[in-house]
Amino acid sequence: MTAWNDIWNWLSYDPQKPLLFNSEAFLYLFLGFYLLYVFMTNLRRMRILYVIVFSLFFYYKCSGIYFFLLLFSSFTDYYIANLIYKSKNEKNRKRWLILSCLLNLGLLAYFKYTGFLSDNFNALFSGDLSFGTIFLPIGISFYTFQTMSYTIDIYRRELAPARTVWDFMFFVSFFPQLVAGPIVRAKDFIPQIYKKLELSKKALSYAMFLIIGGLLKKAVVSDYISVNFVDRVFDFPDNYSAFENLMAVYGYTLQIYCDFSGYSDMAIGLALLMGFKLPLNFRTPYQSTSLTEFWRRWHISLSSWLRDYLYISLGGNRKGRLRTYFNLFITMLLGGLWHGASWKFVLWGAMHGTVLAVEKAFNIPQLTSKNVTLKITAGIVTFHFVAFCWIFFRALDFSNALNIIFNIGMLDWNPQEWWTVLNGYHNVSIVLLIGFLWHFIPQKAQDRQLLLFHKIPLVGKMLLFAAVIWVISATESSEIQPFIYFQF
Repeated sequence: MTAWNDIWNWLSYDPQKPLLFNSEAFLYLFLGFYLLYVFMTNLRRMRILYVIVFSLFFYYKCSGIYFFLLLFSSFTDYYIANLIYKSKNEKNRKRWLILSCLLNLGLLAYFKYTGFLSDNFNALFSGDLSFGTIFLPIGISFYTFQTMSYTIDIYRRELAPARTVWDFMFFVSFFPQLVAGPIVRAKDFIPQIYKKLELSKKALSYAMFLIIGGLLKKAVVSDYISVNFVDRVFDFPDNYSAFENLMAVYGYTLQIYCDFSGYSDMAIGLALLMGFKLPLNFRTPYQSTSLTEFWRRWHISLSSWLRDYLYISLGGNRKGRLRTYFNLFITMLLGGLWHGASWKFVLWGAMHGTVLAVEKAFNIPQLTSKNVTLKITAGIVTFHFVAFCWIFFRALDFSNALNIIFNIGMLDWNPQEWWTVLNGYHNVSIVLLIGFLWHFIPQKAQDRQLLLFHKIPLVGKMLLFAAVIWVISATESSEIQPFIYFQF
């Protein structure tokens, strides 16, 4: 009876322990899934249904019964998109598109922004409006944008509908990128469903390279500095020195990059093992020499989505200079709100939008590319502006953020004290140093790393993977840390 209880508990959703890529449970689950998957290479229909069922189970283990919401969004958008595609009446096509957008954004608004709106209503009008506790389904922001892009692309006549509702369901529920991206476009993914699946030795090697790198970023770098330093300082900044507050900001800057890019790397690697190519989502963003370049390197799938479906829809740069700056600002403002239902995210987006507009107005990216000194200076300024904005992204509230900024403002030139602090956090300092050095390795050196990895025999790659698992086990905290972007 105990064995059956254990199996039932393992199959059931536990809100305290969502299924994560960096967990032992997922490793065993994926290996079992993949062993059967490889025998379905030439059985397309069966393979599609098999992946859908596994993806829904994966999402159930992340969000419980809210996998029904995923089913609703998928079926609704598939059939509305078909009506748009078949209709010859432009007004009807627009009505169906508006209905799709209202349904998608309505669901997103209810689950993500109801509490935020009611809190602000109560603050403004001294009311007591309440809708109770509303659970935020993991990944709803990501798959909502995916289904919307499908409908919009069909409305724009840039895409033909998926052949069956199951093909579309496969695209929406595809588990590697389901809960935290990359945000995949239907026109890039759906055609891959109909191609013969292939996994070359080079693709297998690259997939393993991404998965190993992603695990190291997330479970070794991000989690370690988060649990052992960053969280402590951000929770109680006044208990720490000015230099420790500054270190925590640098730490979070590295943590969020390693956490999110680590997830994306693992997602792309897992998809590649299954014969599917997902878009690159990060490209060493902190090497940017302008904020404009940063957003071409950071969360690429989101920034390109906002550009193509929001910025361009607002008019892009086609309606004059002032309107272009306004469109940039509004796009980033809404991009900030997409990240979370809080005014601190709105401010984060507004700061980015303002600087992007200024860079556009004065053509700063081109000016800073003229010589090496300007590029280095611009790179340092860009990095520190991004790090400053991350304070509001991470802080518990505005008061917490202002405390950290005030504490950093009290920083004095005292190298001896700084060295004492670095020694006191010896292991954290080493991990921070390794993480930043890893990130700032020149692209050519990174390419050579990949070429060297390709030359390692498969047995060597497996041993390296086992060594990484051992390192993760040796450094992990008492509880597996969820991915930061699960809350969005």
